[in-house]
Amino acid sequence: MLIADLTNSGAIPTLELSMRFAGQRQQLLAHNIANVSTPDFRPLDVSPDRFAQLLRDAVDDRRARTGGERGELHLRSSREIAVSQSPGGTRLTLNPRTPSGNILFHDRNNRDLERLMQANAENVAAYRVSAELLKSRYDILKAAIAERA
Repeated sequence: MLIADLTNSGAIPTLELSMRFAGQRQQLLAHNIANVSTPDFRPLDVSPDRFAQLLRDAVDDRRARTGGERGELHLRSSREIAVSQSPGGTRLTLNPRTPSGNILFHDRNNRDLERLMQANAENVAAYRVSAELLKSRYDILKAAIAERA
């Protein structure tokens, strides 16, 4: 069994993609928070629910192709998330949109600090959970390779 077979099985690919998504989304959210009082600024974001749906579809596709949880995960592109394969793995490129539903203020800024901070906190939590779960998966692999229980 090759290392690639180990790293493309189970939850490892989904956790890696989740971390990549959360990391890139964090840059968007930080940019939105930094510009919350800039006139004419419109915050940009991508839908974490849409990413979760794409990830679910990719896992279902892998199960249908391989009959289990082994094999590469083929994530499809959407309007907000462009997916490409590179030698280092799956690459995500976010194409953010302006979320609707906020009030346009007198300075033509479309801000909602409470929503921005909530999205930031949820995104950080998602990243941390993915990182901790991925670390535990790699620790299990490391122990198995070292032949320790």
